[in-house]
Amino acid sequence: MENCSLRKIFLLIFHLFFFVNLVSKSKACHSVDREALLDFKYKITSDPSKLLHTWTPQTDCCQTWDGIGCDASGRVINISRPGLFSDTDSPVDTSMSGTLSPFLGNLSFLEFLDLSNLKDLKGQIPPEFGKLSRLIYLFLDSNRLTGSIPATFWYLYQLKKLYLSNNHISGPVPSTLFERFTLISELGLSGNKLSGLLPFSIGKMVSLIKLDFRGNNFSGSIPESIGELKNIVYLDISENQLSGTIPKSLGSLAKLVELYLNGNQLTGTIPSSITGLSSLKFVRLSENKLTGSIPPGIGNLPRIQSLVFENNKFTGKLPATIGHLITLTDIYFSNNQFTGKIPPSFGSLNNLQTLDLSRNQFSGQIPYQISKLQNLQNLDLSLNPLELESIPDWFQKLKLFRLSLGKTGIKGHLPNWLASTSISTLDLSNNALTGKLPSWIGNMTNLSFLNLSNNGFHSSIPDEFRNLSLLMDLDLHSNKLSGNLKPIFSKTFQFPLGFYNSIDLSYNMFSGPIDDDIGDEAVVASVVSLIFSHNPLRGHIPKSLGNLSRLEVIKLVENGLSGKIPLEIGNAKLLTTIFLSNNNLSGTIPGKVLNLKYLQNFDVSENRLSGKIPPHKATIPVSAFLGNPGLCGAPLPPCKHF
Repeated sequence: MENCSLRKIFLLIFHLFFFVNLVSKSKACHSVDREALLDFKYKITSDPSKLLHTWTPQTDCCQTWDGIGCDASGRVINISRPGLFSDTDSPVDTSMSGTLSPFLGNLSFLEFLDLSNLKDLKGQIPPEFGKLSRLIYLFLDSNRLTGSIPATFWYLYQLKKLYLSNNHISGPVPSTLFERFTLISELGLSGNKLSGLLPFSIGKMVSLIKLDFRGNNFSGSIPESIGELKNIVYLDISENQLSGTIPKSLGSLAKLVELYLNGNQLTGTIPSSITGLSSLKFVRLSENKLTGSIPPGIGNLPRIQSLVFENNKFTGKLPATIGHLITLTDIYFSNNQFTGKIPPSFGSLNNLQTLDLSRNQFSGQIPYQISKLQNLQNLDLSLNPLELESIPDWFQKLKLFRLSLGKTGIKGHLPNWLASTSISTLDLSNNALTGKLPSWIGNMTNLSFLNLSNNGFHSSIPDEFRNLSLLMDLDLHSNKLSGNLKPIFSKTFQFPLGFYNSIDLSYNMFSGPIDDDIGDEAVVASVVSLIFSHNPLRGHIPKSLGNLSRLEVIKLVENGLSGKIPLEIGNAKLLTTIFLSNNNLSGTIPGKVLNLKYLQNFDVSENRLSGKIPPHKATIPVSAFLGNPGLCGAPLPPCKHF
């Protein structure tokens, strides 16, 4: 966001300079330039905001054409017709359809060209653009351009900023291109389909401050020459197919503030040279195949704010030196193979807001020093063999927003100090918690996500549950909970929050029947997933479930349900999954239900259904219909009497 704002300020200053100081002093528009611009307009098939409305043959392009700036001799040096701009303090977001005219290459004095964010410019970048040897700034990002980067860009050696991001440009980057870009400070090629190796000549762009190649198909290793970019502040080559190791030369980039290498196939260890990144604030190495331990020298990064190393194969103990990084706000080390204890030195990270160590092999006690982290909002230690026995009482000193301790060995009852916290997300799943669901849970009015699944709770839902007016995701599956479902579906809400997104109550002992008007309850109006399977609910399937316009998943397996499958279920147009197996349902399968547009998973096996299976487009296996002696028709054997 900061880079985007700086760019907008730069564009405003640049435009102001040319339109105020140059246009008023320039001669009449040169005929070659006028014809080139008119040919560009001719190739535009749609201009809903009339960005080119003033471009007419009868008028002077230097004096009256919007978005055009000329020098004193009447030569066009500025074209600025972006799709996103400010007009009298109000943002304008528009588009333009068409192709880039090769005649634009005749604008031999052009220094600034901005056709970014027009969304619908198609076709290739004309090789004739290589004739624009005076071009300093070129913005063609956020369109639908295809083809490759023209080799003729080799002649644009005066470029300082080049953005081709968010198009459909493919193929390799010309290997000699970077050799000429010695003046370029910003290069944005992200969000394309570029492939091949990163050229070794990348190190020739010695003036580079920002490089963004995110979201392409680059392969091979990161060239060691990248260490020659001594002025670089922002480096993003994430979400490609890069392999090999992180080059040691990266450690020489003393001005680097942001480093993003995530989403590749990098292997090996973090080089010890990382200690040379003295300006680094944000580093993301996640989603790779990095191994080994984190070097202790990481504690020498004086400005670091965010370490994102999740989803790798790191091993070993966390270095205590991480506790020296007092500027740290976020640690994401999830889904690695770290072992040992959590270092007590983490208690010195006074600015830490997020600590995610989930899905590792940490053991031992959580250090008491963590209680000093008064800025900590998100703590996730789930899926570690911590064998906590209980949640430490000192946790109540923290001001947590999210707490996840799933599968950490917690036993006993829920600690009642939770009632006085402001926790919004609470995940204590896959532990050995027991006892009743306490009535004070109704005091946790900030809860929006609650997961107590796979524990041993054995009570009904307390009436106070109705007070959870912000709750949107509820997972209580695999407990021994009983009673009716009314406290869950009659809870209050605070518009626009507090409407359920997902509910999983499966594998409990809840009794029914399900209320006929469940689909009319305001609190489930936007629910996406309802899972009630393996509860003795009995009764029938409410027709009102068809009123749930956003419902995608409904699972009512082994609920003792009887009666027919309501035709009205077919009104829930977004359904992808319908599981109704192992009940006592009778009657026919409604064709409207079986032919839902997005249906992918369907199972009505082990019921008492009869009649011909309606013709359907979805690929549904035979097993989904078995155990219904009266059913026939594809994919079951043909019917004899229909």
